[in-house]
Amino acid sequence: MNDRPEQTCVFPDLKGGSVFVTGGGAGIGAALTEGFVAQGARVAFVQRSDATALCDRLEATYGARPLFIPCDITDEPALRAAIARAAEAHGPITVLVNNAADDTRHDTLTLSSEGWDRAIAVNLKSYFLTTQAIVPMMQAAGGGAIVNFSSISYMLGMSNMTAYTTANGAITAMTRGHAREFGRDNIRVNAIAPGWVLTERQLRLWASPEALEEFLPKQCLGRHLVPEDIAAPVLFLASRASAGMTGQCMAVDGGVVTVAA
Repeated sequence: MNDRPEQTCVFPDLKGGSVFVTGGGAGIGAALTEGFVAQGARVAFVQRSDATALCDRLEATYGARPLFIPCDITDEPALRAAIARAAEAHGPITVLVNNAADDTRHDTLTLSSEGWDRAIAVNLKSYFLTTQAIVPMMQAAGGGAIVNFSSISYMLGMSNMTAYTTANGAITAMTRGHAREFGRDNIRVNAIAPGWVLTERQLRLWASPEALEEFLPKQCLGRHLVPEDIAAPVLFLASRASAGMTGQCMAVDGGVVTVAA
């Protein structure tokens, strides 16, 4: 039996929708972009690094090309300009996926204030700014869906990444607050908390054979997670299939949090 995830679900309401993804050109973000393109959505994404090759591949595969907008999400004017460009190209944005993140490890006693500010700017402030810019479009459109990326790292109290885990905890709090604030506008706001997902970055920097062997028993599932494991739940949260869900944080971690609890 093949236990790797496949794109088998279809969410008809996503077809033709205007979707904006941060960090949509690599890792989990690339899987998100592909997932929405496969659903027939009109996708725009921001990414610092070049994502032209991804766009070429998706266009060849699906006959539709996502809009790649080079952008540093810590640059507020550039981020707001990217959002405006996406809306101009695809219409008012009704699905926002705040995915961009930086989980660089650090030592608390040596992290500079500039390093802290940078981590919070990427991992938290950008989520607030995109929401602030896009919610008025959703209000005018009669509703929308926001999916914020958190992580199980803060639930587990992981060390050597305190700026990242602090932001993760704040993201779930912001998700709940915005769900309450914008619920009457038919805007749903949920979060997703991945476990250890083996992206190229993780494999390059931290996923040594020893680390992988040590981590796997912490999961209920007997295989490591890959980006596609996260994309399908995000599509669910973005679609009307989850119309009754808001203010929730969904752990997609192979069962780590269940075991830890």
